[in-house]
Amino acid sequence: MGSQRKYILNGNPRLLLFKFSIPSIIGLLISSMYNLIDTIFVGNGVGSIAIAALTIVFPIQIIMLAIGLMVGVGTASIISRALGRDEKALAARATGNAIILNLFINLILMAGSYLFIDDLLRFFGASANVLPYAREYLSVILFGFVFFSFSLAANHIIRAEGRPRAAIYPMVVGAVLNIILDPVFIFVLDMGVRGAAIATIISQTATVLHIMLYFYLGKSILRPGRKVLRPDPRMMRHILTIGFPSFLTAIIDSVIFLVFNRAILYYGNDTYIAIAGITIRILDIVTKPIVGISYGFSTIAGFNYGAGLFKRVRIILREAVLWTSIIAFSGFIAAMIFPRWLFRIFTDNTQVISNGIVPMRIIVMLLPMLGFLVVGGMLFQAIGKPLPALIINVSRQIIFLLPAIFILPLYLGLNGVFLSWPVSDFLSFIVTLVLVVIELKYISRTAGMEEEKAPV
Repeated sequence: MGSQRKYILNGNPRLLLFKFSIPSIIGLLISSMYNLIDTIFVGNGVGSIAIAALTIVFPIQIIMLAIGLMVGVGTASIISRALGRDEKALAARATGNAIILNLFINLILMAGSYLFIDDLLRFFGASANVLPYAREYLSVILFGFVFFSFSLAANHIIRAEGRPRAAIYPMVVGAVLNIILDPVFIFVLDMGVRGAAIATIISQTATVLHIMLYFYLGKSILRPGRKVLRPDPRMMRHILTIGFPSFLTAIIDSVIFLVFNRAILYYGNDTYIAIAGITIRILDIVTKPIVGISYGFSTIAGFNYGAGLFKRVRIILREAVLWTSIIAFSGFIAAMIFPRWLFRIFTDNTQVISNGIVPMRIIVMLLPMLGFLVVGGMLFQAIGKPLPALIINVSRQIIFLLPAIFILPLYLGLNGVFLSWPVSDFLSFIVTLVLVVIELKYISRTAGMEEEKAPV
């Protein structure tokens, strides 16, 4: 640990950023592959109406993701602290309770969702045309939610054990298998959206099997057995309490997509639901590397800030903003110049392609700002100041984006719904800029008053 600390406090900031960011980027990109792959194959195999169906189901999937995040983040925190105290039995017990908790919550939600599936889909914005396709997809994918949620939670648990590479391998297995199975079920077996759902479930099951092999046959010290697979209400409450903020963040995302989809359906039609679904998936691919870099930045900035190396914090911040902005600007250029080509990856429907150009360009209008928004928010988490980070995240999603979705369409119609994205980005950029500038001035004053501490 001593040599690692010295490396973080003395190493080249750019190389450090790449080293700490790349594993996170890979993991995040793999995690987003399921929806992306399903959308591409479904769009080409079934049509744009099926893309609209997947877009309607997406907020429901986010809820299941939120459960996995809550259980995973909460359990990982307990495990990392327990292992730091060399309390392996406590860490193993936390893992066992995470498995029970994940299974219990998902089974209840699966049963409820299945019983009221049509009402649920209508609530999330499914029109009469989209409903049959959305029902066909969700009725199958529901049974895989427990695997998806477990694999996400297990990913955090394995990372907390200190094995980030081992956490990536099961995700790679699932993503590759999904790429192989999607065309088989959709095109060869002609099963449409149901085939995409079956392929996803099989892939997620393979991921879970790989994880269980790691726990029982690999180098894991958290092997779940009968002794640790015993419900502990106190442990479960502790897991849920710690993981709740992550759950809440994901639920807010689900609510935003719900409101966004319903606004599109109100002012437009199913074609624009499909357009929004495609655009969001493209944005997701651009966003994941940016978030991955922010994770790497957080570790490096936290170490250097704690060591009093404030000048290095500013340098690392500059590097992170530079590279995330390059990625965001590249996505902006691609969406602005080649929107027709991007839509053709997902569909050959000429109406979707021609009608989607303007909405895509509107949504990505201020995409180059995204790098600074994400890294700026992460800066405050890295240096132990959660309140400014909370202000940035809440202001962008709740204070700016949700009201914009309601207000702008009253004056601009359907384009107002899409314009809500860049408007919220701009307002959030102003808030982030003000907070970061204030913090950097404080850091500069502190650095001027204190000599840079030499790393031990």
